[in-house]
Amino acid sequence: MEKRIGLELRGRKPEELAELNLDNCKSPTIDGLTDKFSNLEVLSLNSAGLTSLKGFPALPKLRKLEVSDNRISGGLNALAGCTALKSLNLSGNRIKDLESLKPLADLANLKNLDLFHCEVTNLEKYRDEVFKMLPSLVGLDGFDKNEEEVEDSDDEMNGVDEEEDGDEEAADGMISHWQHP
Repeated sequence: MEKRIGLELRGRKPEELAELNLDNCKSPTIDGLTDKFSNLEVLSLNSAGLTSLKGFPALPKLRKLEVSDNRISGGLNALAGCTALKSLNLSGNRIKDLESLKPLADLANLKNLDLFHCEVTNLEKYRDEVFKMLPSLVGLDGFDKNEEEVEDSDDEMNGVDEEEDGDEEAADGMISHWQHP
């Protein structure tokens, strides 16, 4: 992984990167990725062979993390330093129980979580329990609490949808006001 990171830098300093793609780099652990990547906003580690996120650096500006199709089964507390994280894709990993997801409750900005093809999705009341555990969550596996499809767009990642959410909340308030004069 460290060698691949060196190639991806292309002579730039780690703090100059906003996006980094390390898909398919085949490493069981986080190696060479440090907190020097302080301005990283999007990181992709799909199909990298990761078995753990141990040693994952504090990346305070990271908004989107893709770690699908690895062998991660837990240790999500390693993401605690990623306080701006809005979108996390853990699809195709070895997450089997809700307990493994509890550390994500500390990520107050987490809006979208994907767990497709993880064993945890087979649990009874999986969706209800995850939404209860992660109050900031808007979309789980591409659907909201009401099982309406949600989009994981770049606009959403840039906060453009914040105003729309406010309008919806205002509309909800008006509806409840009308229902209870």
